[in-house]
Amino acid sequence: MLRELGPALAGLYAEVPHAEVPTVVIGPVSRGSLVGALTAAALGVGFVEMRKNSAPAMDSDRWVRRTTGPDYRDRHVEFGFRRGLVRPGDRVLMVDDWADTGMTARAARELVADCGARWVGAACIVDGLTDPRLRHDLPLRALLDVRQL
Repeated sequence: MLRELGPALAGLYAEVPHAEVPTVVIGPVSRGSLVGALTAAALGVGFVEMRKNSAPAMDSDRWVRRTTGPDYRDRHVEFGFRRGLVRPGDRVLMVDDWADTGMTARAARELVADCGARWVGAACIVDGLTDPRLRHDLPLRALLDVRQL
């Protein structure tokens, strides 16, 4: 079952025009890193982990960072990755296990824009978005709707 997850998530964006096919997958720690890496492998592209609340590093100027709005636990979380892992011209798909408020995907989209890359969208296992407009705004596609669980 686990080996089928990456191809299933990649398949959510199988019908996009060639100019929108992802060249990089990003995924937030921790479960997003697992399903993101599986999706990147299925697509044959690179993977970048979005780290959460990492301590400042000596080379902090080489990091791109964004803070989310309130998440499902009313927290504001800082995500980031090393600048240069996502480059101008890349087409980026974010993958995660669950979408609830959409705040992680919004922060990811901002990180992608900060790098000069193009946002393709978000893919997740479970769509539990509380605001249905986000499905179209992000766009977000999922394998399951929370109401199916």
